[in-house]
Amino acid sequence: MKYDHIEKIYTEVMDCAFKVHRTLGPGLLESSYEECLAYEIKKSGLDVERQKSLPFIYEEIKLDAGYRIDMLVNGQLIVEVKAIETLLPVHWAQVITYLRLSNKELGMLVNFNVKLLKDGMHRVVLSKPIK
Repeated sequence: MKYDHIEKIYTEVMDCAFKVHRTLGPGLLESSYEECLAYEIKKSGLDVERQKSLPFIYEEIKLDAGYRIDMLVNGQLIVEVKAIETLLPVHWAQVITYLRLSNKELGMLVNFNVKLLKDGMHRVVLSKPIK
């Protein structure tokens, strides 16, 4: 049941991202896409937290290392927004790190600076969440 629920969230966010990209196209700042995507996600009835602080815990100490998730949708889906020429392995690593630190299973890496958004949208799955 949990799997079906998060898949519905993922699909809804994906639809919102396509709408934003169809409307704006490539070439804007990342912050513009993030703002518009958050607006569309809220319009769709989902909850979205932007620039959510993510603490880093090492053994018994909590460090404020400055990690921020671009978006956390319904407390389950991490969305990392980019507007860059080319995604690099470090961008996937960033999402995987956020998934691990937040104990979430599913993330979305979206690069809006592409001609076709299907080429900029990537699903990131953490196969072994930390319990």
